[in-house]
Amino acid sequence: MAGDPLIVDARGLDPPEPLERVLEALDRLEPGQRVLLLLEREPFPLYRILEHNGYQHATWVNEEGTFHIEIWARA
Repeated sequence: MAGDPLIVDARGLDPPEPLERVLEALDRLEPGQRVLLLLEREPFPLYRILEHNGYQHATWVNEEGTFHIEIWARA
């Protein structure tokens, strides 16, 4: 994987700002790089956008209840 992930900490932001921030980060991705999005809730609308635009994602929740969504371009 090329480069460190772009981290988008969108906790505490009101919609649609988290979506806007992650889409801006995706535009800045270098080949092989990933975005790591941090949120307090699972972003179901984002998943549809990612799938439609050729991205994959993995989601997990830590002990504090923060959702971590890792996003990368589909090969």
